[in-house]
Amino acid sequence: MLEKHSESEVHVDKVEQGPASSIAFGLERIGLIAVRAPIVSCIVLLVLIVGAVFGIHRIKIDDSLSQLLFRSDTREFHQYEEVTKKFPAEEFDVLVVVEGKNLLARNNLEKLRDFITDMQLVEGTRGLVSLFSARQAPAPGKLPAALFPPELPEGAAYDKFIETVKNNEIIRGKLLSEDGTLALIVLSLDPEVVASSKLTKTVADIRALMKEDLGDTGLNVQLSGVPVMQLEIRNAVERDGLTYNILGILAGCVIAIIFFRKISFMIAAAFPPMIAILLALGALGWANFNLNMFLNVMTPLIMVISFSDSMQLTFAARDRLIAGQDKFTAFKNAVLVVGPACVLTHGTAGISFIALQFSSSDLIRKFGEAGLAATIIALVAVLSLVPVFGVLFVRNEKVFAVKFQGADAGVQALRNFCYWIAVRMVGRPGLFSLIAVLFVGGLGVIYANLEPRYRLADQVPDKRQAVAASDRLDAKLTGANPVNVLVQFPKGESLYSPETLQTIADVHATVEKAAGVGNVWSVETLRRWLAEKAGSADVATLKEYIGVIPEHLVRRFIDAEQDAVVVAGRVPDKDSSQLLPIVDKLDSELDAVRKKHPGYEVAVTGLAAIAARNSASMIEKLNRGLTVEFALVAIFIGLAFRSWVVMFACILPGIFPVVMSGTVLWAMGEGLQFASVVALTVSFGLGLSATIHFLNRLRLESKPGVGSALAVERATVLVGPALILTTVVLACGLVVTVFSDLPSLRLFGWLSAFSMVMALVADLFILRPTAMWLINLHAKLQGADKRAI
Repeated sequence: MLEKHSESEVHVDKVEQGPASSIAFGLERIGLIAVRAPIVSCIVLLVLIVGAVFGIHRIKIDDSLSQLLFRSDTREFHQYEEVTKKFPAEEFDVLVVVEGKNLLARNNLEKLRDFITDMQLVEGTRGLVSLFSARQAPAPGKLPAALFPPELPEGAAYDKFIETVKNNEIIRGKLLSEDGTLALIVLSLDPEVVASSKLTKTVADIRALMKEDLGDTGLNVQLSGVPVMQLEIRNAVERDGLTYNILGILAGCVIAIIFFRKISFMIAAAFPPMIAILLALGALGWANFNLNMFLNVMTPLIMVISFSDSMQLTFAARDRLIAGQDKFTAFKNAVLVVGPACVLTHGTAGISFIALQFSSSDLIRKFGEAGLAATIIALVAVLSLVPVFGVLFVRNEKVFAVKFQGADAGVQALRNFCYWIAVRMVGRPGLFSLIAVLFVGGLGVIYANLEPRYRLADQVPDKRQAVAASDRLDAKLTGANPVNVLVQFPKGESLYSPETLQTIADVHATVEKAAGVGNVWSVETLRRWLAEKAGSADVATLKEYIGVIPEHLVRRFIDAEQDAVVVAGRVPDKDSSQLLPIVDKLDSELDAVRKKHPGYEVAVTGLAAIAARNSASMIEKLNRGLTVEFALVAIFIGLAFRSWVVMFACILPGIFPVVMSGTVLWAMGEGLQFASVVALTVSFGLGLSATIHFLNRLRLESKPGVGSALAVERATVLVGPALILTTVVLACGLVVTVFSDLPSLRLFGWLSAFSMVMALVADLFILRPTAMWLINLHAKLQGADKRAI
């Protein structure tokens, strides 16, 4: 029975009837423009490729960690930007973590001091804070002496000295762990170095000194901090881009050559997506887009968008060649028959990217803009280049037709499988539709219970030093992530006025008592220490001490105009769901200070606070946008097909991959992260490609005298093999991201690949019976015969 469903039996449809019946309003015919003059088209293509290469060289990498996801037009972010301008330390601090049981041994301490001295000579540094920065309490009328003498004592005197060091309130729990086994060195870099390629050399020089000065001490030395994390992100983005390009292209070529068994068809199917990648990235370069961890997935996404349709077009042309058509007619008719579905699939992908514009994150909006531009470029490239390459490279089509009419075992096996599924799905459409509704509904309930998740470590390569060093700071010094409280003075109040100092003291005490916040530092830290050690807490002593502290250190907690200060604290890198209650409670407890000192502006800020506050709301907004996208895409497809049957038929198979992927996340104990929501948003639009191509074929198979069951079977047999092959290629193109060092990209890759496979499952096992049941329902309501759509 299956032989009745070959392309030759279905003929080629009367595609020449033109755009009047096109679900794409004739837009697919742009693919026929280039094929009229294939040689000229190739010359134009070469010019565009040259331009694209120059455009790619214009692409810069955006590795700003603090603004990676939270750059937005919100009050909190603008406040954070203002704080970083007044107190720029966090953005430019390299954290050197030195750990070992013998850290405070005399020989190791001497070498550590030499290492710190050498680091201050590294090009690009502008200051350093360490345990050696601590000073003794000042004697009346004298400058405070350094805590560490030029020559360290020996024997019992040294042991007594070490106890003094470990109990020093300035460094204890801040620059030296309570047990004396971990020291933190804060190295401030020049902002110009951090923002340029010079950062690579500066960090390399620091690592060289680590090996040279501390290599034989047995101490474990690691680097962390925003500049190091940015450098690791930058390196990962560059490395991953090459990996994605090579592996994604290889996957497409290998699978294409295996099933087509002719290099010419591999070129027609695989080269247009490659060229689409090149042209899209070149266009993004000329449009001044910066490459970041999200835009880095643009390569596999373009491959996904374009390869699906190039395979469909090549399969359709191949079937027509086997049916006896010449190559020009075969590729022309393939464009006219399959082209409308290609336009529509790119349209739904475009809606997915447009949905990202509702995010308050500049990064995600830029990703949406880049994706939309790439989608348009990919559509034009595929529709134009597949027929051009087909006409130029396919040879001896008559010999090919004779050879494969009876020897197409691979594709025929796939058609047998598709036919087997179709017969069973249309046998009891009502029952299978009910099962699908209940199953998808149950998965939807699980998906609705997913909670937003965000950790800074998930945005940084986890196979490098920065995350490991931050983990040690979390364990020994209460954390590496800053939570700052900005205190701005009213006009007329100075830094040393009694009211200002009392306000700072009250804020400091509140932050100290806040659960989960440690390593608190401010002007009040100096006041308390001076009061205890020097027996004086008067303003003159405080001003004298601040006067001898290096300028770069003073600017960490007092701004240049002396009209604002920061009370700095540290928190571990916890999930936002755990961190947000800490930040909110601290902000609430500071209300008492605000009430007690009216006129003083007191605000909780810092990278950790921004992450905790913004991540959950932004993820929830993206998730709501995905829900809206379900409805928009269904309406869009229904209007294109001019059919309410199609509109309702595509809802369940469109939702299934999303809720199934969400259920997998739930089962793994994961929540919704930025990467997972973006992956689901984009995968929803891309996953509908299979649905659209099937519905387009079903529309063409719906003819007078052809029942709905037979039409569904024919459409499945004709479209199914290409859908299966493209899903395999798409999954391979996306899953290559598992080689990334960035956890967020690994999550994006495997979740997108899984969603694509689930989209194929939905197309085969949910769309068929649902469409069949709706067609039967429509026929009953209209009193018409059981034709398809």
